Amino acid sequence: MRRGLMLWSPFAELERIRREFDRLLEELFPGEDTERAFAPAVEMYETDKEIVVKAELPGVKKENIEVSIKDNMLHIRGEKKEEREEKTETVHRLERVYGKFERVLSLPAEVKTDEVKAEFKDGVLEIRLPKAEVSKEKKIEIK
Repeated sequence: MRRGLMLWSPFAELERIRREFDRLLEELFPGEDTERAFAPAVEMYETDKEIVVKAELPGVKKENIEVSIKDNMLHIRGEKKEEREEKTETVHRLERVYGKFERVLSLPAEVKTDEVKAEFKDGVLEIRLPKAEVSKEKKIEIK
């Protein structure tokens, strides 16, 4: 458990509100066939040498995930395909979400794109992005 001050994240708060609104609609209108978007939860943190991004992708196969970087933006795309068998039973609840998704994250620092590494294990995609060398301030002697 983390202790101490936590930074307020307005985007995380908006996502929480969206999930609560979806849950409320499901309770008010059960059985309605509404399409919900699949947006994986993402965690990003930075160390002295790298930026680490972790995305929760349960039920997504490795071959259905694509990661790219363009203009200092990290793109995570993929598809969670529905495992549908012949429907002979009566479905009482259907809460799992399927479909294509894309998350675009602005990177807080320049990265070495040719050294980025990604690993997918137990439904979690971990991307390690080494930071590019930033030119340090140098005083110029005036003659």
